[in-house]
Amino acid sequence: MSDPTTTARVVDPDAPRPRPVAPAPPRTPAPAPASAAWLVGGVLVAVVGLVAGRPEVAVLGLPLLLGLVVSRAGWPAQDVRARLRAADQTASAGTLQAELEVGAAPGVPLLGVRVDAPGHRPREALLLARDRVVGVRMRSVRTGSRALFQLDARSADPSGLLLGPVSSQPPVVMTVLPSTRALRALPLPFRLQGLTGPHGSRRAGDGGDLHDVAPFRPGDRLRRIDWRVTARINGQGAAGAGQPGAVSELYVRRTFATADATVMLVVDSRDEVGPRVDTWGDASAVDEDEATSLDLARTAAASVARSYLEAGDRVGLEDLGRLRRPSPPAGGRPHLHRLTQQLARARPDGEPTRRQRVPRLPSGALIVLFSTFLDDDPARLATSWRGSGHRVVAVDTLPPLLLAGLSGRQRTAFRVVSMDRLDRIADLGRAGVETVSWQSLDPAHDVAAELGVLARRRVRR
Repeated sequence: MSDPTTTARVVDPDAPRPRPVAPAPPRTPAPAPASAAWLVGGVLVAVVGLVAGRPEVAVLGLPLLLGLVVSRAGWPAQDVRARLRAADQTASAGTLQAELEVGAAPGVPLLGVRVDAPGHRPREALLLARDRVVGVRMRSVRTGSRALFQLDARSADPSGLLLGPVSSQPPVVMTVLPSTRALRALPLPFRLQGLTGPHGSRRAGDGGDLHDVAPFRPGDRLRRIDWRVTARINGQGAAGAGQPGAVSELYVRRTFATADATVMLVVDSRDEVGPRVDTWGDASAVDEDEATSLDLARTAAASVARSYLEAGDRVGLEDLGRLRRPSPPAGGRPHLHRLTQQLARARPDGEPTRRQRVPRLPSGALIVLFSTFLDDDPARLATSWRGSGHRVVAVDTLPPLLLAGLSGRQRTAFRVVSMDRLDRIADLGRAGVETVSWQSLDPAHDVAAELGVLARRRVRR
């Protein structure tokens, strides 16, 4: 595996440490290459001594032969056990980490391990067989539920003449959570329907900005009375009636109410494509340093959810790749953790399926759709939501593409698919759907500027 430039750590440091690994039952050892040399050398010296009639020379081969017998008789009753353990973690630094746990066994001083990870060269190491934990790291920008870190281990006796059987562990399945970035300004729904929140609405209520000055009605608070306006209006009426100082009606200052926004994140997990077009259709061929469209969608959706939830809004999630009810809108830090876990589990399941019915989302919610728009279904759903009165923002998550390695027919097919995709995005704009591109995980790729432009559009067109 490649050497990382930064030190990674498991995200959950408060998790309880695992118990020591129990030694495995013994199995028949195999001779090491050195044992063959001992056997050949001992037999050869003994035969030469006997043929030459030199018993003192023949005796010199006995220690070699006895060493083989003693090493096999002294093979420990227990074998060394090694296993890999990995916790769910965030790919914020691009480094993933697991722990290699080794359980010692009497009489076995050495343990050879071989760790393999996708996209990296296997690493081999010779360790002292004692109770210990060794860190294992790899570099990757990929997210989601993934099978990583395959382990092969083999123990050796003190003399190095015998080797234990190779024990292999299946790849460790890890859930790599998408990282998030802070977004300065985000668009809001056309109408805010919450009863309270951080945003100013268009209805009268408790808020900050002045709505109007109106006569006092039952239910108005006394602290809202504007005595200057009341004195001026009553003074004008009383002067005309010849009764100075009479107060016939009170006036109150009404302000705009504050409200929270309801946001529904819609992730198109029906397909996953990498930056190299020749790997489309085979996500396993994507390198570990290449972010796929679904990796970008997970990061973008998690960042948007974090920004809205930190502002006090409510956020829900709909996965187009799963035929189930969407996650209802809610707020708070625990809800952000739940949404991040759901985004990490989003993945393609077979061929992309068409939604026969348009998913029903909360009324008045802002809908943020993350998709590559390589087929008609996401664009059709976005147009339908926009036609029903929702404000819809379409986020294009197709990474910058590389066409190297394509044949002539494949280039022609890609050109047709690309033109259809651009036509769909143009049709979305004509239907009133606002579009944004999120095509890189590089921090220099600033999407906040485009979202800030959308945040200033509050008037319904």
